[in-house]
Amino acid sequence: METAKREKRGYRMDMVSGPLAGKLLVFALPLGLVICFGSTSAFAPLRWLVKTVVWIIRGSPLMLQILIVYYGPGLLLGLPLLPRFTAALVSFAINYACYFSEIYRGGVQSVPQGQYEAGQVLGMTRSQIFFRITLLQVIKRIVPPMSNEFITLVKDTALVRVISVYEIIWMGETFIKKGMIWPLFYTAVFYLVVNGILTLLFGWVEQKLDYFK
Repeated sequence: METAKREKRGYRMDMVSGPLAGKLLVFALPLGLVICFGSTSAFAPLRWLVKTVVWIIRGSPLMLQILIVYYGPGLLLGLPLLPRFTAALVSFAINYACYFSEIYRGGVQSVPQGQYEAGQVLGMTRSQIFFRITLLQVIKRIVPPMSNEFITLVKDTALVRVISVYEIIWMGETFIKKGMIWPLFYTAVFYLVVNGILTLLFGWVEQKLDYFK
């Protein structure tokens, strides 16, 4: 019992010191770009392998993926269970990286082919074309869908309670047993404030990129 209490306190402190949403974006954003390159690769076996993985991840519930990452290594390979917060971080990073990869892919493919050809005529390399011509246009196009994913991500962090990570809704729900419902309203305010800040931030970014018509 005392061990469980110590674990719960540890997870609570971990969630406060470094929110799950912020930590996983550090991994999911670059991983999504790598997956995007794989799904658009000219090497057909790699392209179809990556697309199959993305299809599986996007087509199955995130809650199920959290359970598989947490319990899977122990049940299938006899390995020790991952720490709960680590399992949540890994499962969220993989899941959202697959969604981000499709957003990246749509943004890259939306840039007219003529711009690539113009860069080649000017003697630019593929990397120069990407960073000097394509990148900022891609960012402009992916900001709206990425903002939706970020907001969804913040709300989805509540799913980590399925492996007993002590998150804010669980914290509010414990007060119901004491006959108090108002902490749940504070929980809703927390999500509204965080998502409101994200909405304003992405709106500001869109305005800054408005010179790309």
